[in-house]
Amino acid sequence: MAQAKDENFPVASRVLRPEHRRHLLAVYGFARLVDDIGDEAQGDRLAQLDAVEDDVRRIYAGSDPRLDVLRPLRGTVEAVGLPADPLVALIEANRQDQRVARYETFDDLVAYCKLSADPVGRIVLYVFGKADDWRFARSDEICTALQIAEHLQDVGEDFGKGRIYLPAEDMTRFGVAESDLKASTAGPDLRKLVAFEAARAANLLRAGAPLVHSLRGRERLAVAGFTAGGRAALAAIAAADHDVLGQRPRPGKAGLLREVVRVLARKR
Repeated sequence: MAQAKDENFPVASRVLRPEHRRHLLAVYGFARLVDDIGDEAQGDRLAQLDAVEDDVRRIYAGSDPRLDVLRPLRGTVEAVGLPADPLVALIEANRQDQRVARYETFDDLVAYCKLSADPVGRIVLYVFGKADDWRFARSDEICTALQIAEHLQDVGEDFGKGRIYLPAEDMTRFGVAESDLKASTAGPDLRKLVAFEAARAANLLRAGAPLVHSLRGRERLAVAGFTAGGRAALAAIAAADHDVLGQRPRPGKAGLLREVVRVLARKR
């Protein structure tokens, strides 16, 4: 839970209303546990993920979960009417990570993002009391873009874990081999591929931007910060000349603030 303040979405931010912050921290505890199991757990990760899903099902059956970190989630589920689907999808994304290490097409990658990223935005909308189909669609665009941007930042780290989130057909198109991901710096072909995928993410962020202006007050500012984080990450990648192997491109506070202002100023 101490990691919450460092996440891309400011779940612990004082910008949020106290009740929203409490609910998002409850969800964060669940999501962080699931991700840590999927990435770091010793032993049978699939069995551990099954155990977490069983605990989630206990909540919807009206019982307290066994795991301490999930107990605050029951109050959130009841208070905001959060359905089980987005929680189960996040678990399924981590199951997929145990079985799938490559994605053939961009559509395949987007389908994975529908499990690993889009549920987060939908949960936020439930917490804000703004859950509807139009907002879901815009939120999905933003969250998929954020996931792609994070994958681009982490190309080297993910490859070290045996995973590649760059679509195989795009790697072939740009002449990038898996062995190129072992280098200490990105070659020209990989940089072109990263720029191509970053442009796709930028287009998705633009498509989802109207979500910000469908909200008001603190909710608008929080989602603007979420969206700006993606824009700033893509700007940092571009500033590094799309070299995502030499170091992880990270936006600075000034760059993030600049993007927040730009997102809030945009009307569509």
